[in-house]
Amino acid sequence: MTDRSFKVALLGAGTVGSQVARILTDDADELASRIGARPELIGIAVRDTSAPRETSVDPSLYTTDAEALIDAADVVIELTGGIEPARTRILRALAGGAAVVTGNKALLAKHGTELQSAANASGVQLSYEAAVAGAIPILRPLRDSLAGDRIIRVLGIMNGTTNYILDAMDSTGAQFDDALAEAQRLGYAEADPTADVEGHDAAAKAAIVASLAFHSEFSIDDVHCEGIRDVSADDVAAAKADGYVIKLLAVCELDGEGVNIRVHPTLISRKHPLASVREAYNAVFVESRDAGELMFYGPGAGGAPTASAVMGDFVTLSRRMVLGGPAVPDFSHRELPPTSLSHVVSRYTVGLHVKDKLGVLARIAQVFADHGISIQTMHQTKHPEHAEGEPETTIRIVTHRTTDERLEGTLAEISALPTVDRVTSIIRVEN
Repeated sequence: MTDRSFKVALLGAGTVGSQVARILTDDADELASRIGARPELIGIAVRDTSAPRETSVDPSLYTTDAEALIDAADVVIELTGGIEPARTRILRALAGGAAVVTGNKALLAKHGTELQSAANASGVQLSYEAAVAGAIPILRPLRDSLAGDRIIRVLGIMNGTTNYILDAMDSTGAQFDDALAEAQRLGYAEADPTADVEGHDAAAKAAIVASLAFHSEFSIDDVHCEGIRDVSADDVAAAKADGYVIKLLAVCELDGEGVNIRVHPTLISRKHPLASVREAYNAVFVESRDAGELMFYGPGAGGAPTASAVMGDFVTLSRRMVLGGPAVPDFSHRELPPTSLSHVVSRYTVGLHVKDKLGVLARIAQVFADHGISIQTMHQTKHPEHAEGEPETTIRIVTHRTTDERLEGTLAEISALPTVDRVTSIIRVEN
């Protein structure tokens, strides 16, 4: 360790930021030994310096003048979230020659190319391991450890809130609304859970993962996104009876001359490693040409786990600054385009609510056959008569492999049949 030091600006003192501040102050000597220079936390930018906080950090470090803090720093750690003012502040830091660590997945998924270009222009490092899957080290393995391999597909449970909800529905038989309420009570879900349950959070992470895995530039606008609000207890129970579990998966895979990126509820076999990921944990399953199948598993959120990922980036780029090495360049050299979901091949489970009349099953099966879709299994569950006295039944169909486009045309025709009340669910089945 030398007498050298460098200045660190922290933007944000929330759940993760407060833990990062704790580590920077409490572990300063240990960090200095690992880096070769002493990190000096020069300030923490917050909206209100008088707000109560749980950390024991020196109160004089808090400031509302983020710009002055950025201009004085060698390294800026951005943990405020959102698009603005985070984007403007990171660009200011990069333009001024400061390295940046961020966990801002929404910003990276929308403006990652712009930020990386700014970092390249200044010759400084932009690191963001904490943006995906909390404490799980997945981005650096994709960028560095597997840089000499060719990735074929990445499957990920990248949102702890939805995994907790679906796991609760699977293990207790709870309906979606009840499982969500319990997740909120335990602090796994926000008061407004839209970003999680509609799949937007996982979609932002999928865009980041796909960009690194396939050395191309993708944004959240390239991701097909479906949430879990429409997954019912009946869907979960039917999947369980057939040996499956429903997970919200982020899927990034080579598709011809492009990459298909999508987030949606998926049935996976209970024998698959991802099926055993419980509660709010995350996991990412990687398939590559030479390394084969790899899985990364761990806490997907939380202050201390995410702070661990932030500090991993911080130590790595700080050590590079001390040694005088160049920043890690942008690897987006393949320029693979995003592809449409319409031609993706998968199996599907389809739920239909129909009139319990003679010939209904045969007519539905014929429509599937007319569209070239083979049915693997068909189950029927009868319901009590409605007040009008007309019996109804639920049909659950599992198809063989087909395209999304072909299934869409099939269900459009089936929905128009007078004996079909509605399509209750469409869930993909992962092979």
